[in-house]
Amino acid sequence: MLSGDVSLIRTDTFPRLVVDGKPEDKDWASTRETKNANTKQGIENPTVADIRCYTSKTAPNVASVPAGSIIHYISTQQVNHPGPTQYHLARVPDGKDVKNWDGSGAVWFKISTTMPTVNAQKQMSWPGQNEYLTPNTTIPAATPSGDYLLRVEHIALHMAMQANKAQFYLACSQIKIIEGGNGLPSPLVAFPGAYK
Repeated sequence: MLSGDVSLIRTDTFPRLVVDGKPEDKDWASTRETKNANTKQGIENPTVADIRCYTSKTAPNVASVPAGSIIHYISTQQVNHPGPTQYHLARVPDGKDVKNWDGSGAVWFKISTTMPTVNAQKQMSWPGQNEYLTPNTTIPAATPSGDYLLRVEHIALHMAMQANKAQFYLACSQIKIIEGGNGLPSPLVAFPGAYK
């Protein structure tokens, strides 16, 4: 195939949040449109500000998400790349608006990451690989109520044998967690800063 062949392009954008089996009505409703919505390129440098949310513009809505809900995202194309899918949350500071807060600082905590399975032939496969949906995760029931950014991230490892060639595909949604608990999420990390 030629390098310009459309079949080689992997979109891997996550424009639509699904909460307890109910997808949003349209793309980019509560999820901030990403810079790769049209270019389809991942981020290879994890030390740049784009590693946080890769935002080209904020979303018009805020999704209401009960603590304990099962969530995932609909992808614009099959996630063919091998690698983990991770979810992070960042609570919006008092006095800030979830619709324009940028998520800077050591405010992010991981709520889940996927792990591969290895078969008898020592072939590795990842949850969500070759699917149009990211793997499910649960918003921890102990998460305090409030406004948050929810970050989904798929790390493509197909070129990661070369330095600085892992590819990050990600998006952030503006959510309001309701019916929350009184947990104290930790550890907290910053993007950039969490990866070297």
